[in-house]
Order: sequence, then structure tokens, then C-alpha cells
Amino acid sequence: MLRTAPATGSLAGQGMHSIWEEPLPKQNDGSRITTAVPDTTALKALAHPDRLRLLGLLRYGGPDTASGLARRLGLNSGATSYHLRQLADYGFIEQATEIGNKRERWWRARHDVTQTDPAEMEGERLEAGLAMVQAVLSQHAALMQRALQQFPQQPAEWRKASNASDYTFALTAEQALALKEKLVGLLWEEMRRSPPSDAPLAPGTRKFMVMLHTFPFPGFGLSGDPANGTD
Repeated sequence: MLRTAPATGSLAGQGMHSIWEEPLPKQNDGSRITTAVPDTTALKALAHPDRLRLLGLLRYGGPDTASGLARRLGLNSGATSYHLRQLADYGFIEQATEIGNKRERWWRARHDVTQTDPAEMEGERLEAGLAMVQAVLSQHAALMQRALQQFPQQPAEWRKASNASDYTFALTAEQALALKEKLVGLLWEEMRRSPPSDAPLAPGTRKFMVMLHTFPFPGFGLSGDPANGTD
């Protein structure tokens, strides 16, 4: 999730790499939504598409082993173990020692969401942030494609809840920011009402994803759209 990082929190990580941790407002069950704000080196590490997918699986599927995650993603266990160690070094995941044993380690995510805002970045940090956004967008496209493939098999009520739309307006930068914050605020309300991501699902419920992309319209042509100030 891309979102402006709060100004308070605590540092976490191993060695010289760290992320900024911030507990967000409480959920209905009294727990807090925990978020990670990566530093520049952690952003670079997270830009790897396989690491991003591994982190997502641990966040939404709960603890797992390298071999279990490798089977789910179609990776070899050696590469998966390496990526998991990198995620742990940068503070995104940790060992679930109460589950694991000497033969096989179990891993779990340390946070519910990742926060970063390229609009607040410059130089090397901006490059790292945009590389991570590129990996996120690729993952979003893959998830949307998978959802489309599964659409014919979905029950009617879940088909009606699904949507793929875009809306284009003429707005000032201030109006565009206000609209984005309004949409983000609405989604955070739902996050706070929802049980933790690794909690058992209540009868009749499923994990439901909303993707939010907002940006100045870049135009459809190869050289952009002059009406939008691009060339």
C-alpha cells in the first residue's frame, strides 16, 4: 500500500537495515493495524517481485515454511529461502519460533501493510520507491488477470461485487489530493472494521481486494497528450 508515512513510530530491523514501524488506529477486535515504512535499502530489497509475493503470502495466508511457499509460487526452495532471509534482514518478516523446529523454519510477516509515498522522495530514495511501485503494479496486474480468469466460476453475488472501471475528471491538484484522501479514508475505515488478515474467516466472508490507482492522465498516444501538459 502506498501512503504517506506518519511522523511517529519505532525503528525495527537487523544489522544496518531498518524500517519504521507505526501502529495505526485500532481494529474492532482491539488490535492495531501495524505498518512498515521502509528506508531506502529496504525499499530496494522489496522491489524484487518474488519477495513482494512472498511477503503478501505471509501477510494474508499466515506463517509458512520456505518449501511450502516455494510450492505455492512455483519457485525452488533454495531461492525462496534466500529471499526469506533477505526479507528478515530488512525487518519485514521474522521466524515463527513457536511453530518451527531445527529441520525447517517457519516464517511470519511482522506488519499488516507497507507504507511509502514517492511524492515525498528525492534522488536515490525516489528511484528505489518507484522500483518498488513498479513491482507492486506488476503484481496488481497479475492478480487482476487471475481474478478475471476465475470470474466465470464465481457465484453470482461475488460477480456483482467485482468491478474493473476507470474514471477521468478535470481537477486541480488540490481537488485531486482531496479526492484521493477521501477514497483512502473510506478504505481505511473498512480495514479497521475487518478482522486481522491472518484471522479465520467468518462464515459467508471471503478476502476481498480493492486496488486504488490515482494519477494525472498520461494520454494514450506514444508522445502523451498535449492537452494535459505532456509532450
